[in-house]
Amino acid sequence: MAHDVDSKLVRKLAKLLEETGLGELEYATDDWRIRVARPMPSVLGAATTPALTTTIMTPAANHPAADLPGSLVSPMVGIAYLAPDPKSPPFVSIGSTVSEGETVMIIEAMKVMNTIPAHRSGTVAEILIESGQPVEFGQALLVIE
Repeated sequence: MAHDVDSKLVRKLAKLLEETGLGELEYATDDWRIRVARPMPSVLGAATTPALTTTIMTPAANHPAADLPGSLVSPMVGIAYLAPDPKSPPFVSIGSTVSEGETVMIIEAMKVMNTIPAHRSGTVAEILIESGQPVEFGQALLVIE
């Protein structure tokens, strides 16, 4: 589905990135979501991307699994990891009891590891992704009953 890009909105978000020093901003409505990111310096000081990046994404409604009762949905686009590192056991497994706010996985986005907390207390009924899998905004990750 094609969307007309609101160039004024993109310019406002880009200006806000400059003013705040942030690397990325997202803006969403019920029908669409836009992410504006600026190039981040690499270790050698060169930009990793040549220009400002703008991405328009579809809403979570396009991911039917997000409608599962008790599903924890991804708050961002990135790579999901079920364990803190390859040699460690996973944060949770099917049947694990979790408390609201407890870390259940990590999503790497723009080389930053973001802990993903349980959205409610309960028992992990399903894990809908594999470790190392790319995930999208609004995608169901696991189900807590």
